Amino acid sequence: MIILYPWGSSLPKSAVPQGTPVQAAITTATSGPCLQPGQVQVGSQPDPDTKPCLTVDLQMSDGPAAGKPVRLTVPIEPSTPRFSAGDKVVLAYNGGNPLDPQSFTLVDFQRGTPLVLLAALFAVAVLVLGRWQGLAALVALVLSFVVIVLFVLPSILAGENPLVVAIAGAGAIMFLALYLTHGLSARTSVAVLGTLVSLALIGILSAIFSAAASLTGLDDSTTTLIASLGHGIDARGLLLAGIVIGALGVLDDVTITQTSAVWELRRANPSLSWRELYSSGLRIGRDHVGSAVNTLVMAYAGAALPVMLYSAISGVGLGALLGSEDIAAEIIRTLAGSVGIVAAVPVTTVLAALIAAREPVEHLISTTKPAESH
Repeated sequence: MIILYPWGSSLPKSAVPQGTPVQAAITTATSGPCLQPGQVQVGSQPDPDTKPCLTVDLQMSDGPAAGKPVRLTVPIEPSTPRFSAGDKVVLAYNGGNPLDPQSFTLVDFQRGTPLVLLAALFAVAVLVLGRWQGLAALVALVLSFVVIVLFVLPSILAGENPLVVAIAGAGAIMFLALYLTHGLSARTSVAVLGTLVSLALIGILSAIFSAAASLTGLDDSTTTLIASLGHGIDARGLLLAGIVIGALGVLDDVTITQTSAVWELRRANPSLSWRELYSSGLRIGRDHVGSAVNTLVMAYAGAALPVMLYSAISGVGLGALLGSEDIAAEIIRTLAGSVGIVAAVPVTTVLAALIAAREPVEHLISTTKPAESH
């Protein structure tokens, strides 16, 4: 991370003007034909060739014209949001005359309050069930976002290899999440080793098969990013970076479960050899891996649902559909991550069996997990 971080370099600015966000509230909203400034509708019936528009009156709550009203006209298209009176919205201010409506564009809704409420509900649920271990998990979650925002994003934008950056960032997130949540112990260290091996395998498989499938990584989001940067970026590397980071959460779950299972088996029957621990732990892992793989597949399928719907109505055959850039990328993302999850089970289980079998019985009996001490 020290080597990859862009020390002393400022982040590139967007080559496409984005506008300054300004918060506002819609007071009235009326639909009608789209008219140019100064144009007056003739007759009571609108021209059927004229596209419908929504005219909204807004009261700005911040920005250069806070407290001032503004009237904007928004074309009504199937792809545009449906605004109505009473909505809290966000405008984009282009830096022009703040009293000129042409200086503002209606872009989105305000979503701060429901997001904060849901985050608070999530934190309360974790704390009620997990207590101090839940608090440690929340701290680890915050630090994971810090790693992504302060290391992964700046390093990729500075031109570093996205896959290498993702592996380094995922490694840091893994250390923070596992050791903070589960404590500094041999059990956690086994989970760390198993996760590292599986992450490396996922990265290698993703790189090999994305190159073999000639994936470019140039989806809509990446194309927008390149346009905003004003220069090229390693789009395929960005795709691989997303695969690695996306699989990390499921890998943590699998490796921690396997190590905990092996240690509990050893505590329940200290006479078990490492081979017996491995066989029993592997049987538990087979049950776990099926649900874990299904979780990963459903998560990626849900994220790619609009792409799949669009591809389904395109009228092409199944083979062409599966071979399209967007669908093929999701297939490789899912299968490479699933192979890593499957491999994590025997790798983590054998490491856990070898180490747990050598731990003194007295230490096993006297040691309890943090959650069990409450």
